Amino acid sequence: MVSEMFDKAFQFLKDHKEVAFATSEGDCPKLRIFQIMKQEGHVLYFATSAKKAVYRELRQNPNVEILAYADNISVRCSGMVNFNVEDDVKRWIYDNNPVLSRLYTSYDQMEYFCLPIAEMDYYDLSPTPPMFQHFDLIAGEVCDSARELPNMFEQSRA
Repeated sequence: MVSEMFDKAFQFLKDHKEVAFATSEGDCPKLRIFQIMKQEGHVLYFATSAKKAVYRELRQNPNVEILAYADNISVRCSGMVNFNVEDDVKRWIYDNNPVLSRLYTSYDQMEYFCLPIAEMDYYDLSPTPPMFQHFDLIAGEVCDSARELPNMFEQSRA
């Protein structure tokens, strides 16, 4: 069951590329919509402009969270982004996204970064009781959804 939910979470991200992307500026949270440009295993790739505030925010604090949601299912991921993206991946992203070529004349006019997922939560609110699974990809730990989910809802109501 755990492996199945793990695979479902990653497939959900592949199927729902538009995500809420949270950064911070100082002590203020910042949220915007981003598109996952590429997914390789547990690593998600994104692109932006060095002229945008989000670029400066990521350089100052690389800790981010993303959230994908549709049809009572959500996947939340967190980790630290880095800008160590291979040139062939940058080219692939630029060549395979029709919007980028309309906005930028060359792939090298953008900044590319990746998010190696450190933690991931999979929620499905359709069944009763709802299904929840937490994955800590760094420690290799999985939260037991049957025990933890009711406690999480009680804490959020407090």
